[in-house]
Amino acid sequence: MPACRQLLLFQPRTETPGAHWHVCAALIALLLTGCVPERPLNIVLIVTDDQGWADLGSYGARDLDTPNLDRLAAEGIRFTNYYASNAACSPSRAALLTGMYPMRVGLPGVLMPQSNAGLNPAERTLAEMLRDLGYRTAAIGKWHLGHHPEHLPVNHGFESYFGIPYSNDMTPDSTKNPNPYARNHPPLPLVENDRTIEVEPDQRLLTRRYTERATTFIETHRDEPFFLYMAHTFPHMPLFVSDDFAGQSRRGLYGDVIMEIDASTGTIMDALERHNLTHHTLIIFTSDNGPWLVKAPFAGSAGPFREGKGTTFEGGHRVPLILRWPARIPAGQVSDAMVLAMDLMPTIAALTEAPPGPYPFDGKDLMPTIDGGPTPHEAFFYYRGRALEAVRSGPWKLHVPHLFRSIHGATLVTPTHPGTYRQDSTDLALYDLAADPGETRNLAGDHPDVVDHLLTLMETARQDLGDSRTGVQGSNIRASARVTH
Repeated sequence: MPACRQLLLFQPRTETPGAHWHVCAALIALLLTGCVPERPLNIVLIVTDDQGWADLGSYGARDLDTPNLDRLAAEGIRFTNYYASNAACSPSRAALLTGMYPMRVGLPGVLMPQSNAGLNPAERTLAEMLRDLGYRTAAIGKWHLGHHPEHLPVNHGFESYFGIPYSNDMTPDSTKNPNPYARNHPPLPLVENDRTIEVEPDQRLLTRRYTERATTFIETHRDEPFFLYMAHTFPHMPLFVSDDFAGQSRRGLYGDVIMEIDASTGTIMDALERHNLTHHTLIIFTSDNGPWLVKAPFAGSAGPFREGKGTTFEGGHRVPLILRWPARIPAGQVSDAMVLAMDLMPTIAALTEAPPGPYPFDGKDLMPTIDGGPTPHEAFFYYRGRALEAVRSGPWKLHVPHLFRSIHGATLVTPTHPGTYRQDSTDLALYDLAADPGETRNLAGDHPDVVDHLLTLMETARQDLGDSRTGVQGSNIRASARVTH
């Protein structure tokens, strides 16, 4: 790391007399030698919940109003083959913030309010990595990596937290969750740092309150390197929107919610511009998994892809990814390289020259790909829970036989019914995603050599990460953290 950047990132925060004296002396020396310290890169990571691949204008939506997110794509790079690491909330977020497969860090499934598990403090998060480089860090919105105080963001590298600790339908309130099993949930908490400050908050105001907190954080730390993790509660069901956006879209309530998220992104972009931070800030926008299709008409769209959230078909994993960083990423790019959510942390690690953590990443540095290179991955492995169900390598995707929930023949949500998928199954199935993104034509019988190669890749992953389908434990997986109270 250049001495100038080191000096800027690692200056002490203590107010002990004389603590800053060596920094002042070093600055004078650097100026005398003609070295002007470069400004560190800021990071803003915006994650929505259950937003589908086709839920942005830049991804083909014609009935959703997303001018700010479309501008973000036009000013940066948009990926069409980006994969959330899992098709459900908690494991997807675990992978996003650690750069590793969720099975490896012990969080393969969704955490419920009754769970005693959370992300293990032995795992290094993106926030911890950046905090140790001198960054100011904040998490705003939905966490879902453990709701006990020991598991909250303030114990995983974030200096502050404001939001709900899990999904907004995990409440006994029948107006928010018609599922009768939800009566066993506690009231939904709104948490600040590690303390509940409200119970059953007005969800119509959540996006607005998150945005206000985000802009305050940017303004407060505009002269320091910062990492803002903005994890929206929506468009996860149930949907709520503030009065300013209610009834304003062409797509009903779902469109209103997307419109408010888009406006929130625009407000954050404006705050960066106002403080001359745009050039020095990497904004990342993505979704945690595909759309919750059984909630239609209050759900998003997977576009050309099969099925949605909760499945290992493309609609469950393929979601938007936009990156904008004017100082480094040329505007107007579209990439069809296969990239993963797990790639974001190692990319930021490379850009900030962070030292290695206790465990190697499963993700890869994306900058060579952004510069026009190929995908850095030989394969991506699709897990549902601890079950390995599919693999992609190049254009080929192979499913091994498994059960899945299908939207075809499902009972859609009503005011008094949560919706029910139809249970279906697949045999061994090979698809060419380049020619058949909807996974409709099984080519396994035509390409036995490809099937054998992909099965070999799956066996390697199985031995590494485990597979509950075959009873393999996996040799390189770790446990989550659990509380006993």
